[in-house]
Amino acid sequence: MQIKLEELPAPQVYFTMTQTMLPRPIAWLLTENDDAGYNLAPFSYFNAVCSDPPLAIVSIGKQDDGRDKDSIRNIRERHEFVIHIASCDQLAALNQSSATLPPRESEVEASDLELTRVPGFRMPRLADCKIAFFCERHDIQMIGSKKQQSLLFAEIKEIYVADDCAEINPQGRLKIHADKVQPLSRLGASEYASFGEVLSVKRPA
Repeated sequence: MQIKLEELPAPQVYFTMTQTMLPRPIAWLLTENDDAGYNLAPFSYFNAVCSDPPLAIVSIGKQDDGRDKDSIRNIRERHEFVIHIASCDQLAALNQSSATLPPRESEVEASDLELTRVPGFRMPRLADCKIAFFCERHDIQMIGSKKQQSLLFAEIKEIYVADDCAEINPQGRLKIHADKVQPLSRLGASEYASFGEVLSVKRPA
């Protein structure tokens, strides 16, 4: 099957892309509302793009009525935020946080999730996540033609990794045990992928 994206309407392009770019990491994004409450939402147009400065990128679309989503509006107004990597056992809570709630109603409270304070950073993190990136807004660019998306460049200031998921190897380098993180990933439509087997292959010289 050969699919010409230029022949498809925008919604079909989206569904085709999200079902062929597999799997995708999920940014579980915590931002601060203007009433000091917290907004939490998942985004799977997400990845690392640069190491100097350390940048991750998240693409955030509009709401159905064309308004900005709470996440990007919050980041425009308050530049600090936290990106979490959800584990497989957090699928129900992550999925629930994608629901559209009334303004200022917190997904954190709706799902009864626990936050914990972070020394030296104004925003808290989700207590049960194994990995969290403490970020500041680096840049926001608008992309797309008819229905624009906000391309968020997140500058990572610090990274939290649960102690039981990390160690320093004999060469003095950080080793993250992905099998202990059990990261959740996104497929197409309503499908997600759980963590599978780790395959280890050395790069050729």
